[in-house]
Amino acid sequence: MRVDAGANYLYASQRPQASTADTSASTSFSAALTAVQDNTEKTDSNTRQADFTSMTRQDMRDWVNTQIRSGEMSLDDSRPFMAMTMKIPVNSGLGGEVALGGDDTRYDFMQKARDGIQGALSRNDETTLKMLKSAMSIMQGHKDQAVGVNTRA
Repeated sequence: MRVDAGANYLYASQRPQASTADTSASTSFSAALTAVQDNTEKTDSNTRQADFTSMTRQDMRDWVNTQIRSGEMSLDDSRPFMAMTMKIPVNSGLGGEVALGGDDTRYDFMQKARDGIQGALSRNDETTLKMLKSAMSIMQGHKDQAVGVNTRA
């Protein structure tokens, strides 16, 4: 399972640099604080929210990977989410999963979990039932949580 989906957090801890117009060796604390707050406000206005009723498969994988990296979700807890993001055509034979690239289809992952729970109940599949109920609980607890910066804005 791939944990890194390409999101880059390399520059998250870098500090703003003084402008070239600033001739002093250091800037005041107030000026530095204002610059950081301005950057934060710009980022907040472009932040996307987690909407599990309308996400692409890549959006869901990105959200799950963020949860894993932050320590809020274990790899075991991520299993039902990864399964829900898989797309395997019936007629593919051994061809496998459809690649994420270029797939802009939006899915209702809350409904996928509900459907999976109903299927697990009908099959008396306690293991799948437990995993999907956990996934549903996690999604309900993270509704409208920030997913990341919308670079398309």
